[in-house]
Amino acid sequence: MTLITTIGLDTAKQVFQLHGVDNEATTILRRQLRRAEVLKFFKTIPACVVGLEACGGAHYWAREIKALGHEARLIQPAYVNPMSKEQRMARQTLRRYVKL
Repeated sequence: MTLITTIGLDTAKQVFQLHGVDNEATTILRRQLRRAEVLKFFKTIPACVVGLEACGGAHYWAREIKALGHEARLIQPAYVNPMSKEQRMARQTLRRYVKL
């Protein structure tokens, strides 16, 4: 079994999107989680890098994820907006989060 090294997390009001890759950038994880399930999920996996778009809610989630031993990285909205200008789905955008 390969380990997840990087996860892109797209925060929302109720349903969060996750996209996880290994060292070779092979997609290992695609999942939707409800708000209550997010911290439970991160408790169950080994420490990895988690990328989130910087916003008010992302700061809270970054603190909570760091407390579980993961490395949370906030991505500036200026880098995320060009990705979403074409109105793509969140899953497609998450693949780009992981590359940053």
